[in-house]
Amino acid sequence: MALSLQIYNTYTHKKELFQSLIPGFVGMYVCGPTVYGDTHLGHLRSAITFDIVYRYFLHKGYKVRYVKNITDVGHLTDELNETGEDKLQKKARLEQLEPMEIAQKYTYQYERIMEIMNVLPPSIAPRATGHIIEQIEFIQKIIDAGFAYIVNGSVYFDVVKYAQSGKYGILSGRKLEEMLAGAGEERRELKEQDEKRNPSDFALWKKAPADHIMKWNSPWGIGFPGWHIECSAMSSKYLGETFDIHGGGMDLIFPHHEAEIAQSHAGHNCTPARYWLHNNMLTINGQKMAKSLGNFITVDEFLTGKHLLLEKAYSPMTMRFFTLQAHYRSTLDFSNEALQAAEKGLERLMEGYLFFMSITPSESNNAISMQEIEDLQQKCYQAIEDDFNTPVLIAHLYSGLEFRTAITHQNKTINATSLSALQNIYKTFLIDILGIRLEEKINTAQTELIHQLIEEILKLRYEIRLQKNFAKSDEIRNRLLELGIEVKDTKEGSTWKWKQ
Repeated sequence: MALSLQIYNTYTHKKELFQSLIPGFVGMYVCGPTVYGDTHLGHLRSAITFDIVYRYFLHKGYKVRYVKNITDVGHLTDELNETGEDKLQKKARLEQLEPMEIAQKYTYQYERIMEIMNVLPPSIAPRATGHIIEQIEFIQKIIDAGFAYIVNGSVYFDVVKYAQSGKYGILSGRKLEEMLAGAGEERRELKEQDEKRNPSDFALWKKAPADHIMKWNSPWGIGFPGWHIECSAMSSKYLGETFDIHGGGMDLIFPHHEAEIAQSHAGHNCTPARYWLHNNMLTINGQKMAKSLGNFITVDEFLTGKHLLLEKAYSPMTMRFFTLQAHYRSTLDFSNEALQAAEKGLERLMEGYLFFMSITPSESNNAISMQEIEDLQQKCYQAIEDDFNTPVLIAHLYSGLEFRTAITHQNKTINATSLSALQNIYKTFLIDILGIRLEEKINTAQTELIHQLIEEILKLRYEIRLQKNFAKSDEIRNRLLELGIEVKDTKEGSTWKWKQ
């Protein structure tokens, strides 16, 4: 079947027919995680969204080079104002580890969770620290083009000069004049030693303070790259100066993706991607789920039910299905009621899938027609090709369960050809494209019992510690660790979590 995929392009602010630069090939870059903490449910929205995009192109026979980066350097506590301690370095200091130990630990955790969630691995997962040379070379191109300036060992992108090209704000819709007017007070308060010419300028390279751990040599001195330059350097290395799709969360539109476009125009005189796709946020009570806001639920907490906001444990496919029930450009608000509804809905779909895969065909005058099945298939393709409209696709798959009702309650039959076509629809859309896989049903009672047993063991261990029998206390903690349970002792008592 020919591809007639319509994609909402944030760059042009409208739906467009997708046409790849090279026939039969798709180049896609998606901004991946910053690996300084536990993977939480908010991270899954983007991962699942672009997994669907990737899966659909593979289904249509495209050769896809899917690049998703790992940010293991360059993020400051406040990226917008480029202030504060680097997140990885701060986490390393708190956990008394090397920054790369932190990056490795949480990269492995992220990859493990992606596998659990049935998210396909990208073709390439480059790390920022492995591409310092490419970032330095890209920065030099921008300097040579006259769109960056060097101050005291740091390099800044000259947004005001770039804006004269008329291209600044094309993705986000922001106008530099309004931004500068709004920053008037800030500009008046700038100290003489402030390095930036304008508050809107952003760092391409920062001079490293003496106590900064992650730093490299460069033509401008010892320092570290800014946040935005890593994606420009790595996307152009693996996909070329211009490629098909750039994706990420809506929170990255400004400043990150706007800065990427500016850097590519300055360094390569072109826009990096032809189609820009952005998923909306997962929210809790209308507020974005994020580490910085402290309102996040880790994926491990979700799977074990060990969080105050969770009424019970949920399965990986429940979370995946819950995510896909909303269009990727719509907000998705978290609640136990919505999760439990998704759980029941998924169970119903999987029961229907297993029914279709298990029945035997038969012939009669009261048979389901091939036309009915072809109509269902066409509706499913129309939904997914309408900007990856997974909720409409799911609705069509639900409607297809009427065939099960017809067979079991209305004495309808289905011949071998029609049954094969129906089975193919559910395998293609439910399993291959939506990425739902069969899993054992969670026994909530057993999960709760496990949690209660762990808590009882910790109470007994606490009594042993009060008796100053620390050898026995350590023996229990080590045995729990062998079983995959990490125990942490604090002044308030002991806490536990599943081992990463």
